[in-house]
Amino acid sequence: MQNPANEAVERFVSRPRPMFIGGAWVESLAGRTFETVDPATGTVLTTVAEGGAADVDRAVAAARKAFETRSWRRMSPLDRGALLHRIADVIEANAEELALLESRDNGKPVSVARAVDVGASVKLFRYFAGWPSKLEGSTIPVSPRGGMRVLNYTTHQPVGVVGLIVPWNFPMSMACWKLAPALATGNTVVLKPAEETPLSTLRLAELLAEAGLPDGVVNVVTGRGATAGAALAAHDGVDKIAFTGSTETGRAIVRAAAGNLKKVSLELGGKSPNIVLPDADPQAVAEAAAQAIFFNQGQVCTAGSRLYVHRAIHDEVLDALAERARKIVVGPGTDPATEMGPLVSARQHERVTGYVAGGLEQGARLTAGGGRPELGGQYAGGYFLEPTVFTEADHGMRIVQEEIFGPVLTAMAWDDVNDLVAKANDTPFGLSAGIWTSDIRHAHRIADDLQAGTVWINCYNLTDPASPFGGFKQSGWGREMGRKVLDLYTEVKSVWVNLD
Repeated sequence: MQNPANEAVERFVSRPRPMFIGGAWVESLAGRTFETVDPATGTVLTTVAEGGAADVDRAVAAARKAFETRSWRRMSPLDRGALLHRIADVIEANAEELALLESRDNGKPVSVARAVDVGASVKLFRYFAGWPSKLEGSTIPVSPRGGMRVLNYTTHQPVGVVGLIVPWNFPMSMACWKLAPALATGNTVVLKPAEETPLSTLRLAELLAEAGLPDGVVNVVTGRGATAGAALAAHDGVDKIAFTGSTETGRAIVRAAAGNLKKVSLELGGKSPNIVLPDADPQAVAEAAAQAIFFNQGQVCTAGSRLYVHRAIHDEVLDALAERARKIVVGPGTDPATEMGPLVSARQHERVTGYVAGGLEQGARLTAGGGRPELGGQYAGGYFLEPTVFTEADHGMRIVQEEIFGPVLTAMAWDDVNDLVAKANDTPFGLSAGIWTSDIRHAHRIADDLQAGTVWINCYNLTDPASPFGGFKQSGWGREMGRKVLDLYTEVKSVWVNLD
């Protein structure tokens, strides 16, 4: 018997997908489309409307119109919270379909899509559903000249129209990381998904309408970053831009946003150190290090791509890690047995394999993977790569210094903790880091010295809607999630009242 989720996905991809603007499904004004590809097979899933600057114009106009309507601006906090709860409910009710659609479009194991892209999105909306009734201002004891009696208070108001540009590695969850706080604080949205993975966002737009979101509050423009994304970042009708993606593109976003000095928040790249102290359990660390780098095919900004293992247990950890890497099941994301799916695109596959070749050329030693697994039949043309482990690398090598964004780990031995911390911090990035030890005091001291927005001790890649997430240095501006993210989507107004 056919799985209902499979049937729903097949129906969804069986026809070209338009954009969602002002509560209506519309084609690109220029009539252009582009193809989205199944990374496991290299074949076309469906075609999608290719929006450009003119489509961004009408989406921004729809968002501005919705923002200025009294029904949205004056929606009560409890009603706004109830709306976000309904959004969580409809996502959860369609979880299996969304997970399968994400797996088909992105390539990731459906189990990851189910737990992270869909499950975390439900959790996010439920968390932020509680915030509209708690966005409190304050009264401030001021001291004006002349003894005048004055009441001074602050309020938090929405920024306005916000542009959200999200990446292809976690398409749905990254969209929801931004959508949930933006809507909780009363903004309206123009959302541009990555051109590699637009489908779950388009399905999400249908579900937002089903949950009762007013027309124009969320608009989805599908298109390429160089055209639709650039137009959104530069648009004078956009009050804030929130971007997750590469550091190089983040710089371009900042330059484009300078025209009207719109607010900008950025969650960018990483080259995260994963540090193993000599008292850690080698077998447990090997399993954890494999998860830190091979999760989601290594296409994670926080991927533990630099593994620093104390020399006393280096060989034992690396032997166990290489053995674990060789046992990872690589295959199509829709196969329940798959632990690691294909890379997202032919371009990304070429990029990552280029780094593997470069590591070998520079003298690093390959202890696991590095090649293309032999998958026959319809998967012979998929963008697969074996889990890859390098050792004997020099700290100046490109595979150590640059973000690869694939299942490629570089392991290095260390002896002196001060030298270790210096090397861990010797990167333009500062997104995350991991520490493995049974000496928690030592872990706290090292954590304090690391230049990273998130440090995990005896765990890795944990996130929660209540905890802020973001990076130091060139890993970004601002924080996602938690109370801190609300500052990115609100303006503070100071009101003075003469009581005399």
